[in-house]
Amino acid sequence: MARYVGYKRPKDTKKTILHLMKYLGMHKWMFMLVALLVLISAGANIMGTYLLKPVINQFILPGDKKGLLLAVAGMGAMYACGALATLGYNQLMICSAQKVVKEIRADLFAHVQKLPLKYFDAHTHGELMSRFTNDVDTVQEAMNNSFAMIIQSFMMLFGTVVMMMVLSIRLSLIVVIFLLLMFAFIKFNGKRSKKYFQRQQEELGKINGFVEEMTAGLKVEKVFNHEKKDFETFRRINEDLRRESTNALTFSGMMVPTIVSLSYVNYAVSACVGGLFTLTGLLDLGSLASYLVYVRQSAMPLNQFTQQVNFLLAALSGAERIFEMMEEEPEPDEGRVTLCNAAEDEGRFKESETYTGKFAWKLPETGELVPLKGDVRFHEVVFGYVPGKKILNGISLYAKPGQKIAFVGSTGAGKTTIINLVNRFYEIQSGTITYDGIDIRDIRKDDLRRSLAMVIQETHLFTGTIADNIRYGKLDASEKEIRAAAEIANADSFIRRLPQGYDTMLYSDGSNLSQGQRQLLAIARAAVAKPPVLVLDEATSSIDTRTERMIEKGMDGIMEGRTVFVIAHRLSTVRNAKAIMVLEKGEIIERGSHEELLEQKGRYYQLYTGQFELE
Repeated sequence: MARYVGYKRPKDTKKTILHLMKYLGMHKWMFMLVALLVLISAGANIMGTYLLKPVINQFILPGDKKGLLLAVAGMGAMYACGALATLGYNQLMICSAQKVVKEIRADLFAHVQKLPLKYFDAHTHGELMSRFTNDVDTVQEAMNNSFAMIIQSFMMLFGTVVMMMVLSIRLSLIVVIFLLLMFAFIKFNGKRSKKYFQRQQEELGKINGFVEEMTAGLKVEKVFNHEKKDFETFRRINEDLRRESTNALTFSGMMVPTIVSLSYVNYAVSACVGGLFTLTGLLDLGSLASYLVYVRQSAMPLNQFTQQVNFLLAALSGAERIFEMMEEEPEPDEGRVTLCNAAEDEGRFKESETYTGKFAWKLPETGELVPLKGDVRFHEVVFGYVPGKKILNGISLYAKPGQKIAFVGSTGAGKTTIINLVNRFYEIQSGTITYDGIDIRDIRKDDLRRSLAMVIQETHLFTGTIADNIRYGKLDASEKEIRAAAEIANADSFIRRLPQGYDTMLYSDGSNLSQGQRQLLAIARAAVAKPPVLVLDEATSSIDTRTERMIEKGMDGIMEGRTVFVIAHRLSTVRNAKAIMVLEKGEIIERGSHEELLEQKGRYYQLYTGQFELE
């Protein structure tokens, strides 16, 4: 049955096919063998039907039993070859399709990892995931079935029409007329069903979104006694889906019965007219028998061909979305300065092949080593996430090695943006940011980020053990280092109380832990990395005050000799900072130590005494 499956047609079919052909070309010999086996399968089917003519005329009518047995045996061998060819191309097609899809999925994942953060800011997680799931699955399904089926259906339809012309041109005119009627009906019905299937997909998306929203907010729904109202809304959306689904399935359901009915009428007319031709001597009995079998066969490949073309177009649409994502510009990285292990020898640094706990920047031109100390400086930095809207307006600041710099200010003031620029998650519009005197644009991004560790407010844990999640900060960390980092973060005590301790498995972003415990693991993950620069973005926001004080004592140990950037709403957490920056609308309006800012009696004083609250 030809049916629209709810996908839009590709915008640039030719470009998508050419892109897909690059992947198919890697396995061209396999696909050529598939095409050959499909031709053998279709050819055996077509020729087997044509052989009815000589079997009837030369063996059945004359009564040649020996010849009939040999002819039937030959036909059986031909059909057996066709069956083996069908089995062969099905298995080859599955293997080839899986290889191609594996390569597409691997290339897509590799490219996604290179995309800048601004791309993910502009696209929802569901939209990105659909490329790996729905779109890849559609391509896979089409390659498993549609590729070979289209070739076979086309060959069957073309071969059937040709053989009917060979048997009787006069009778073939009847079949051509009915085939044109079938084509016309398929085109008409396809347009109507496509429209209704589009509406059905829209309504299905609405009901899925509503159910997901209600399931996630079930507690809120019950608190405010909103069940009755939500049920009425669900019933209305459900009725809209029923109506559009009924219309869509009504039209798509007409396809098979109508085509079958036309094929029966075609067969009846051909049989009657063919019988008259046989009685008048215009056609022999064997030709009529073969011809009528071809007539019965003609409708099936037409149906299959039309259906598979729809599926193939849907797959090309999915492939187009995949390739569009692959064509997105990757995150620029023109840096050439690299990070290396370093060892100090008589006051001079030299490169070391083993881990020493000390690092240095290696300059590409001279090979000179610059010790990594964590000296970060902003010089008149201007930045905005979108053109024409500045988030930072001429920011200048410095953080010397070992200093703890804190940022406070209202939401949207630019605190987190400063941290994102240090990591070079975004590119500044003007100004410079230097790291140990080197412009961060000259440092290779992987090496830059390897020298930093972050603890952010929205903790993300991965599926795996607690030890694996802490080791994420340093992949070669030993069990001893993992436990030491957990002790620093004050996480060791609660981890030991778990049934499997450090081997406890975490799922669904650590849903089996409390928010505070997840935050402690994130801090331990940063602690095990022992980075020269540490970034704490609301790192203790989900932890009670008592635990926070204990963590701060532990954090002082890993902060020693390291540059630390702290963003916090709790001003008590930034009192011991070397310098506190008060930001407002992308500008630093106050800076100084805790005591100095209190003496100024400005915005920080108002925040600390509760005269002004952060929004």
